[in-house]
Amino acid sequence: MKKLQGAHLRKPITPDLLMTPSDQGDVDLDVDFAADRGNWTGKLDFLLSCIGYCVGLGNVWRFPYRAYTNGGGAFLVPYFLMLAICGIPLFFLELSLGQFSSLGPLAVWKISPLFKGAGAAMLLIVGLVAIYYNMIIAYVLFYLFASLTSTLPWEHCGNWWNTGRCLEHRGAKEGNGALPLNLTSTVSPSEEYWSRYVLHIQGSQGIGSPGEIRWNLCLCLLLAWVIVFLCILKGVKSSGKVVYFTATFPYLILLMLLVRGVTLPGAWKGIQFYLTPQFHHLLSSKVWIEAALQIFYSLGVGFGGLLTFASYNTFHQNIYRDTFIVTLGNAITSILAGFAIFSVLGYMSQELGVPVDQVAKAGPGLAFVVYPQAMTMLPLSPFWSFLFFFMLLTLGLDSQFAFLETIVTAVTDEFPYYLRPKKAVFSGLICVAMYLMGLILTTDGGMYWLVLLDDYSASFGLMVVVITTCLAVTRVYGIQRFCRDIHMMLGFKPGLYFRACWLFLSPATLLALLVYSIVKYQPSEYGSYRFPAWAELLGILMGLLSCLMIPAGMLVAVLREEGSLWERLQQASRPAMDWGPSLEENRTGMYVATLAGSQSPKPLMVHMRKYGGITSFENTAIEVDREIAEEEESMM
Repeated sequence: MKKLQGAHLRKPITPDLLMTPSDQGDVDLDVDFAADRGNWTGKLDFLLSCIGYCVGLGNVWRFPYRAYTNGGGAFLVPYFLMLAICGIPLFFLELSLGQFSSLGPLAVWKISPLFKGAGAAMLLIVGLVAIYYNMIIAYVLFYLFASLTSTLPWEHCGNWWNTGRCLEHRGAKEGNGALPLNLTSTVSPSEEYWSRYVLHIQGSQGIGSPGEIRWNLCLCLLLAWVIVFLCILKGVKSSGKVVYFTATFPYLILLMLLVRGVTLPGAWKGIQFYLTPQFHHLLSSKVWIEAALQIFYSLGVGFGGLLTFASYNTFHQNIYRDTFIVTLGNAITSILAGFAIFSVLGYMSQELGVPVDQVAKAGPGLAFVVYPQAMTMLPLSPFWSFLFFFMLLTLGLDSQFAFLETIVTAVTDEFPYYLRPKKAVFSGLICVAMYLMGLILTTDGGMYWLVLLDDYSASFGLMVVVITTCLAVTRVYGIQRFCRDIHMMLGFKPGLYFRACWLFLSPATLLALLVYSIVKYQPSEYGSYRFPAWAELLGILMGLLSCLMIPAGMLVAVLREEGSLWERLQQASRPAMDWGPSLEENRTGMYVATLAGSQSPKPLMVHMRKYGGITSFENTAIEVDREIAEEEESMM
């Protein structure tokens, strides 16, 4: 009897009114809980993953090419304007959504179920990009293995894939320094190695006749997907450790290549071309569209990767600081990569005796033609070539990790009870499916399909998704409510700069760019090849499909509600009952009332009793509740 009394004293009975579901530990609530979602295991995992995700192949392959084709240094003007107006604010918005809810791109739309189609559109876009992005990594692996020789295979002519137009760079000038008369009609060994051996593009008549599968590329693509799968096998717990190497080592190689590049004769000619602004290019809408797309590709805004990474953070992680570290660091990296590229372009233009703007060819050729040719001009050329392509490999893998993690996280968050315990198997199935879909890129005409995917998978469709996300959060959910969420999470509200960008500048700029991209539409091309009308239509439909998912999602959300059409729209646009922080200890203030099974009329009192006392963040929640009460009184 005394033992029972002692036990009763040690464990007092709490009235049901003040009990949360976690207090009722011995009560069978008939609730099954999903497997643990997981979190980052180290303090730097998130920051390095974001840096690795943003600093990718685009910084070396896409940014220098876009700068080179859009006025050199003049391209930096729209680039930094778009970074300030769209990049930084939308980067912070996406991180805030993910960290506050701890949900992926689909489940995060509990914030407003009416716009869940935007999450589905994100997955479609990131899926299409992941298919062709890994093909570029396969090209990198191909060149990486080809560099493991004493003499690089693209250094000389005379191979079976070379034609009579092949001319080695050492033969570009005669003994007296005069240029051969037929220089403009010749091609370098590296260019023929890329087009005639790696791509074997002469085996295809165009995008409609892709030709045979290139088995060496097929195996490289398989290896790329195996590497990606092994690195995301355990989710962020495994990829978060891999990025400690893949996100930092490229900077060492980039610095080495930069120092070597600027010491080459004629390097200043290329750097001058890179830095000299040609402001007349700014009158072209294409330059501004390219700048905006570069921001999206480089920062990864709108793809769902940032949201996914932030969803594995602790609730009070300082993502405000991380936003500026990643975005500004990414911009600096792009500029440094431009110096490394253009210093080599200047050297090559001097060696070949042609202007800088005639050295580089099409986009991918900048990394697979120009730089490989430059490596042959250096002592220990296989060593420098291996370092360069190993840098590209590490840069590309980080971004690919994010693409796959975004898809896997989004789907497993939708079906946590079934897929979360089998996340590794599900990840493997995704990799296999995407490998099979990417096999067409390994054919003789695979480059045509890659260009089509690159031009349309994340162009106007991505802009529509980002505009929708921005408007849904700031206009439908409410800018005041969103800022309160950030206040509760970080301890301060976003300033006027972020509010102005979210409400007006970012969506207005993106809307203007969307209109310009439609009005100034230009068909796709690869070199001298012009895509047929049916291919252009296929690309346009590819972009429209992601846009159509938004109204389709709205239709599904409205049909799930009851009442008149207007009542259904109102109900579907409101946050779900369980919207808010995922952990009970973080549901302070107004969000405690949304806990499953909570019966308390005073939610904050329940939270204080459960966790004892009021922390600084809980004090912030009290302030938020007070603000809401004052607004309600003023409206009455």
